[in-house]
Amino acid sequence: MGLSEASGPRDTQALLSATQAMELPRRDYHVERLLLNQEQLEELGHWGSAPPTHQWRSWFQCSGARARALLFQYLPILAWLPRYRVRDWLLGDLLSGLSVAIMQLPQGLAYALLAGLPPVFGLYSSFYPVFIYFLFGTSRHISVGTFAIMSVMVGSVTESLAPDDAFLQDSNTTVNEAARDAARVQLASTLSVLVGLFQVGLGLVHFGFVVTYLSEPLVRGYTTAASVQVFISQLKYVFGLQLSSRSGPLSLIYTVLEVCWKLPQSVVGTVITAVVAGVVLVALKLLNDKLRRYLPIPLPGELLTLIGATGISYGVDLKQRFGVDVVGIIPTGLVPPVAPSLELFAKLVGNAFAIAVVGFAIAISLGKIFALRHGYRVDSNQELVALGLSNLIGGIFQCFPISCSMSRSLVQETTGGNTQVAGAVSSLFILIIIVKLGELFQDLPKAVLAAVIIVNLKGMMMQFKDICSLWKANRVDMLIWLVTFVATILLNLDIGLAVAVVFSLLLVVFRTQLPHYSVLGQVPDTDVYRDVAEYSEAREVPGVKIFRSSVTVYFANAELYSDTLKQRCGVDVDRLISRKKKLLRKQELKLKRLQKKQPQKQAASSKDNSFSVNVNAGLGDTEINNVEDPKVMQERAEDELDTTEASSQEDAKAPDVSTLKALGLPQPDFHSLILDLSALSFVDTVCLKSLKNIFRDFREIEVEVYMAACHGAWAPVITQLEVGNFFDTSVTKQHLFATVHDAVVFALQHPRSRSVDPALVTKL
Repeated sequence: MGLSEASGPRDTQALLSATQAMELPRRDYHVERLLLNQEQLEELGHWGSAPPTHQWRSWFQCSGARARALLFQYLPILAWLPRYRVRDWLLGDLLSGLSVAIMQLPQGLAYALLAGLPPVFGLYSSFYPVFIYFLFGTSRHISVGTFAIMSVMVGSVTESLAPDDAFLQDSNTTVNEAARDAARVQLASTLSVLVGLFQVGLGLVHFGFVVTYLSEPLVRGYTTAASVQVFISQLKYVFGLQLSSRSGPLSLIYTVLEVCWKLPQSVVGTVITAVVAGVVLVALKLLNDKLRRYLPIPLPGELLTLIGATGISYGVDLKQRFGVDVVGIIPTGLVPPVAPSLELFAKLVGNAFAIAVVGFAIAISLGKIFALRHGYRVDSNQELVALGLSNLIGGIFQCFPISCSMSRSLVQETTGGNTQVAGAVSSLFILIIIVKLGELFQDLPKAVLAAVIIVNLKGMMMQFKDICSLWKANRVDMLIWLVTFVATILLNLDIGLAVAVVFSLLLVVFRTQLPHYSVLGQVPDTDVYRDVAEYSEAREVPGVKIFRSSVTVYFANAELYSDTLKQRCGVDVDRLISRKKKLLRKQELKLKRLQKKQPQKQAASSKDNSFSVNVNAGLGDTEINNVEDPKVMQERAEDELDTTEASSQEDAKAPDVSTLKALGLPQPDFHSLILDLSALSFVDTVCLKSLKNIFRDFREIEVEVYMAACHGAWAPVITQLEVGNFFDTSVTKQHLFATVHDAVVFALQHPRSRSVDPALVTKL
């Protein structure tokens, strides 16, 4: 049965646009074929189930190579330390480690108070876990240690299970602080051990992907709500008030009401101390921003403020004369290991799991940001193991749970940190303070530590801007953000996180199902493309890779989509890009030495041509017919020939030394990648970023990317792409085709610096 249809001039004219950056030649092709139902298609394509892979069998294989691989996987320092470039990296790591330690000292003291513990335990938590992560971590730039969000979660546990009311003495008027602190230290250290056990266990069973179900809006909404709780918890130190210990739903609301009720009882000296310390910290941070270009390392604002406040407190005697509460005795030296209390496990298991997931989500998010920026890969499962061992061993030495800090990580990166050696240097510096210098801060006012915490909340408080941006980009993500924030504020950190996760997963259930990824091939003599693993007669088009997902791409599977795409393409994209960048840097250094006075001229951008493709489905051979006037076509052909000849002459005069071939790197066996988006029903902000990264990564290895077949919800998807600012000068709507076959034909007609057999194009 034959089917033929010609496009009218109106349709052809609608596809042409003089303002588009890439003009495509207008082509008609007519397809004649029998109308195929599913049964006939399966018979023609010899459909059959894909053979099972039995990947689990490799888990039980034993060999020397596998043992070596496992050793390097779970102890990464053995892999990267022998390749450590001392001349290039050591100085930067030393300066970076010292800068981070200067920040970690005041933050460790302050965040220990936030966790309801004596300040010295913040120093312990800045030493043991950091050194353990140096041995087992895979991220080169994150700074692990005490963090405000983790500390406030620990504080909610210690204050609920060991409240002040349980340690009253002398006719119920005073609190036995020694007994209370000992009980809270035992709770915090046992909690850290349990958190570590959860993280190590999840990492060993390769459960690192669980963090993908914590979407970016959920994490940002949760951390914003937690920062509000941190701010409220520090008000008692700012005003010098004695507040009741509360936990559970609405505890934050009751705390705010109690602070307002007791404001007349504020200690004036404490308020003045906190305000002055806060003003000094803000001024030093602004000064750092102004002098960033001229300073090799940032001014240690927190450390300078702590030293100055301690000196003033000691000289003026703020505690005795003005009633300002100070840190008190800080013991010197390390504490011996203590076994966790097994009786507390049942009480702490729920909170421990929540802290384990939140801590890992924060760490892996920051780790992947820096890894993407510097061109290396972070292993999610190994990060779980590294954080788990840091918390597990740290808990034995009376530390509380830790994660990584955004502010310290940024300092570690900007001051020249290159590897995990920077973390080891900072931990050794903290060790010196613990052993010798800790007692110098005994007169430090607690109000100054509260000011340090509040000033450092600026970055997380700025996340309130997410509401406006998400309202414009994706309102479902905004709804997740708001539900997470409100639930965490009203129901406390543990219950709020559970509500947020359940709400987010319910959205997943309603919107998607489990994905199936496939590489498509052409069923012979048709324009139909099916999974090559299921259809034995389906053949991949030479030079073109077609990839399809069975469900929409969104925050929970965007990373899995990108990773599977790179895996199925048979090219180690990340490693190839890394090698290319290294070689280009070497070439750049050579060119700077040889041509200091004569900068290279950049090649002029070539002019593109517009096109229209009209598909008429029928059975038989495929024909490509011209619809233009012969004279117009002849003139255009002459112009294109002149342009091609001129471009060839330019290329001959100035060969591109940045190509993979010129650099001596292996080239992919395909020049075009087509993303079959027929299952795409909606997009979110993470999907947009993932697609952008795919375009960028594959173009780096000289593979052009196209999208095709947005059949299910064409208009909403295009609208969401536009609202999310997906289309720009590098990715236009001309990279999106109506069908996969359109994209294949166009890709074969316009290969990226590759030769294609003309007979193949004619056949298609």
